Amino acid sequence: MAQHRSFLDALHADGPAADRADPMALYGWLIGDWEMDAVIHAPDGSKRTGHGEIHFAWVLEGRAIQDVWILPGGFYGSTLRVYDPGLDAWHILWSDPTKQYYARQLGRCLGKDIVQEGTSSAGDMTRWKFTDITPDSFLWLGEHSLDDGRSWQLQAEFRARRIGQDIRKEVNRV
Repeated sequence: MAQHRSFLDALHADGPAADRADPMALYGWLIGDWEMDAVIHAPDGSKRTGHGEIHFAWVLEGRAIQDVWILPGGFYGSTLRVYDPGLDAWHILWSDPTKQYYARQLGRCLGKDIVQEGTSSAGDMTRWKFTDITPDSFLWLGEHSLDDGRSWQLQAEFRARRIGQDIRKEVNRV
């Protein structure tokens, strides 16, 4: 009789798929647990600050990375990041069921940054960026445009720091 796996065992992977390990490194360095300080920018110019957490993991036989972003009182959502060898880019699918906010983007390396561009479920252009990247920290900036990219408004900034077990050796080993 075949052994059945639990949902989490079927979802989780120990590392990137061997046939795409090199390009998976673009986001692979994020695997692990992070804390973040958040600044949310409202359209009226006011700001709200908070503290949250982010968790990244290999999933789907190592062909994707899934992360969960939690900002108490702000959002609770998840991103699925899937590398597409044909495009040499990443499909980024964000879902926040508490706010009913969804976004689809393409992610690529741009200089020292990772830039994701796409649209929200409302049709607004979005640009999300990982910048100021070190092995143990990054700054994430979220912007949107209401005029087809002629101007951009900063919506959110998250300064993240790695916490917990140091798994960089595991990521670099692959």
